[in-house]
Amino acid sequence: MVLIGRMGLAAIRAQGWRPRAVGGLTMGADPVAYAIAAASQGTDLELDAFSVRKEAKAHGTGQQIEGNFRAGDDVAIVEDVITSGGSASRAIEAVEQAGGRVIGVVAVVDREEGGRGLLEEGGVRVVSLTTASKLDLK
Repeated sequence: MVLIGRMGLAAIRAQGWRPRAVGGLTMGADPVAYAIAAASQGTDLELDAFSVRKEAKAHGTGQQIEGNFRAGDDVAIVEDVITSGGSASRAIEAVEQAGGRVIGVVAVVDREEGGRGLLEEGGVRVVSLTTASKLDLK
């Protein structure tokens, strides 16, 4: 968790992004978002974290996005892995519908199965910490 947090924060900085928060579709993105937010504490880029539900619950807050997110925020969507790009796309859609601005996607692993390309074709910048090929998984 410490390594992923530091690497994710470094990737965000390397892109020149200045989000206010990081988050993505629960559950896969949750540990990544919270690790990056924790790594950012005490730096000049302190980030909050949030989770995006697949759909809003009928009870509790009734929101699709839980955690530290506000309309108008610049955010980075995070993923544990990108395969088809579907999870990131759903998170992007939820954030945009809630009034947020997605500045990019950070994935721990790009499985190199087309998801990154689909996101980029939609105008979203994507950065991955590693790929399936680099991990010798292809």
